[in-house]
Amino acid sequence: MMSPSPVVREVAAPRRGAIAPAAGQTQSETRSSMGNVGQIIVMVGLPARGKTYIAKKLTRYLNWIGVNTKVFNAGDYRRQVEATIARKPKHTFFNPANPEGKAIREQCMEAALTDALNWLETGGGDVAIFDATNTTRERRATVYERIVHQHGLKCMFLESICNSDVIVESNVREVKVHSPDYKGVEADEAITDFLERIKHYEEIYEPISEEDEAHFSFIKLFNAGEKYVIHKHEGYLQSKIVYWIMNVHITPRTIYLTRHGESEHNKLGKIGGDSDISERGEQYAMALSYFFNHQTIPGLRVWTSWLKRTIQTSAHINAPQERWRALNEIDAGCMENLTYEEIYEKYPEEFEARDQNKLAYRYPSGESYQDLVARLEPVMMELERQGNVLLVAHQAVLRCIMGYFLDRPLEDLPYIKVPLHTLIKLTPQAYGCEAEFIRFPIEAYDTHRPKGSDSSLVV
Repeated sequence: MMSPSPVVREVAAPRRGAIAPAAGQTQSETRSSMGNVGQIIVMVGLPARGKTYIAKKLTRYLNWIGVNTKVFNAGDYRRQVEATIARKPKHTFFNPANPEGKAIREQCMEAALTDALNWLETGGGDVAIFDATNTTRERRATVYERIVHQHGLKCMFLESICNSDVIVESNVREVKVHSPDYKGVEADEAITDFLERIKHYEEIYEPISEEDEAHFSFIKLFNAGEKYVIHKHEGYLQSKIVYWIMNVHITPRTIYLTRHGESEHNKLGKIGGDSDISERGEQYAMALSYFFNHQTIPGLRVWTSWLKRTIQTSAHINAPQERWRALNEIDAGCMENLTYEEIYEKYPEEFEARDQNKLAYRYPSGESYQDLVARLEPVMMELERQGNVLLVAHQAVLRCIMGYFLDRPLEDLPYIKVPLHTLIKLTPQAYGCEAEFIRFPIEAYDTHRPKGSDSSLVV
C-alpha cells in the first residue's frame, strides 16, 4: 500500500555571500578583508548553561565559513594541572572560600587568556573564544582591560542565562555523561557533586549589567533562545556572530543525513545532471521510508534538493517535506553529465587543476566547494533552529554539512566519505557531535575517490 503524499513546501535558493578566504590567502589577509582586527569572544555564565556547547559550535561555524577560530577553555587548563597532582576536584575545590582552589582557577584562567591573546597577535588566527565562567564584574573588567586597552583587540561578551529548571537539568545530565571531570564517576555521585559546584558559583555570580557595564559589547542569551539582548555589537563579523547566536539552540535533537538512492547517472559514472534513481535506488527509498515510518521521531521534517533523485528517495516518508534549491549538488558547469574519462579527455588541464586543489577549484561556469559552503550557509542557519530533521541530498553537499557538524578542517571537505545507501545519524552533544553510520544492505555504485586518487575529479 502506498504511503499518503507528504506535505511539501518549496524553498528558493538563498543569495550567495561568503567570507571564506581565497585559496592561498593568509589568515591576516582574511582578517583585513573582513575589516576587523582580531577579536576575543568572552563566555560568561554559571556552569550547565551551555557555554562550552555554544563556544564549540560557534568555533565550528566560524571555521566552516573560513574564519580561523579556536577555543581556549579554562577548564582544560585546570585539568592539565590536576593531571600533574593525580587528583580530580570535588565541589569544594570551587568554593570561593577555598584559597588553594581559587588560586589554581585564577592561574588557569590567566593562562587560557594569555594563550588566546598570543595566538591572535602572532597571526595564528582571527577569533579566539575564551571559555570560562567570568562570573564577576571585577573579573570581566580585568579581561576587558587586557583585551582592549593593553592589546588593542576587539572584545565581545557572550552570556548564557538559564532560569529554566528543565534546561539546566538536561545540561547537568549532559555534563555528567560527557564531561572529563566526571569520567569513571557514578551518575548519581557526579550529578550531586556538580549541583554543589553550581551553588558555589551562584554565591558570587553577577550577570552583566546593562548600566554598569554599558561600555561592553555583549550578547545575553536567555533559556537557550527564548530571549536575546544585543548590546553595542560592531562590524561585519560580530553581526554574523549575533545572527548565528540567534539561530542556535542547545536542546537535544537528532539530524539524519543521507544521499539519494543510487541514480542512473551513478551507474554510468556520470557527474551532476538530474537523472532518476535506479532500481536499487528505489529499493533504498522503500527501505528508508520503512525505517522512518515505523518509529516515532517527534516533529520530524524532511528536506531535499530540487533534483529528482532526492525527491524520489524521500517520496514515501510520512513527514512534512521541504525542497531546498540550496541543497542541489555542486554545479559542475560545462562538465555536467560527463564521465571521469570524458572529463580527462576533453579538459585535461582542468582535471589536473582540480586534483591539485579540490577545495578552491571552480568548475568552468560552475562552482567550487568554497562556493558550495557559501550557498549552504543559510541552510545551516535554518537547520540550527530546527528539531529533528532528515536531509536527503548529494555527496558534495553532505560533505560540507558533515564537515560543519564534525568540525573537520576545510581542506578535508572534498574527501569526506559519504557512501550511497547509508543513513548518517548526528547527535549534537555538549562536547562535540556523535556520528552513527547505518548501512542498508542494498548494493550501490561507489562514487568516493580518496585524496590523491587518479580519478579524484568526482563531485
